[in-house]
Amino acid sequence: MELNHYQRESRKTALYPEVGINPIYPTLGLVGEAGEVADKVKKILRDKKGIFDNESKEAIKFELGDVLWYVSQLASELGYELEDVANSNLQKLSSRKIRGKIQGSGDNR
Repeated sequence: MELNHYQRESRKTALYPEVGINPIYPTLGLVGEAGEVADKVKKILRDKKGIFDNESKEAIKFELGDVLWYVSQLASELGYELEDVANSNLQKLSSRKIRGKIQGSGDNR
């Protein structure tokens, strides 16, 4: 599936206040869903000795889908297509790799 196709289809299910002019709602949802991913991983470390069995991976997959949904809605709210966001990220990372700046911290490296 193409990212922009996913974005268009997922937008049909966007039912939150002021869809189209509200980047705050999907931002908060994104943070919440990312936290759910982290919580599932934490529980795998605690309860399953860090072993990611099929059941655990499947549960994380569903949470990652929710993360993707919120990323898609935030991109839409800001007027970006997901494929443009993804391509920009790849260009940034490629530039960092070429310049030997993959490691380290900071946005402008």
